[in-house]
Amino acid sequence: MRLHGAALRLLRRLRRTDVELGVSTARLSALSVLVFGGPKTVSELAAIEQVSQPTMTSLVQGLTRQGLVRSEGDPSDRRVRRLRVTAAGERLLRRGQQNRVETLVAMMESLGRQDVLALGRAADLVEQMLAIAPDAP
Repeated sequence: MRLHGAALRLLRRLRRTDVELGVSTARLSALSVLVFGGPKTVSELAAIEQVSQPTMTSLVQGLTRQGLVRSEGDPSDRRVRRLRVTAAGERLLRRGQQNRVETLVAMMESLGRQDVLALGRAADLVEQMLAIAPDAP
């Protein structure tokens, strides 16, 4: 399907801006989950990112070494550790988001007004599809 291919190519192009952040795509993805979804356990984060727990543990260790996340005890269960984004982690993710938006805006400058409106409508439709079936594969 053309939409699938175009979406993948667009995401790859936008991810090129992430190189300057000095954090892998996988780490940025996990960081994004924590920024927008709040504190999570390693197991929760692994399930969301669809990776094994050992893989996520490795990613989290890297994020921790970089000072982007920290592990905290859960007040309701002392056995549980939750990952929380640090201020530096949130700043980094927001900078990456801004870089991608600026790249997207620059790409859209070659389009006419009607085409930009059509992309806005397409985004609305994709959001609508996701709202109808949020957990579908």
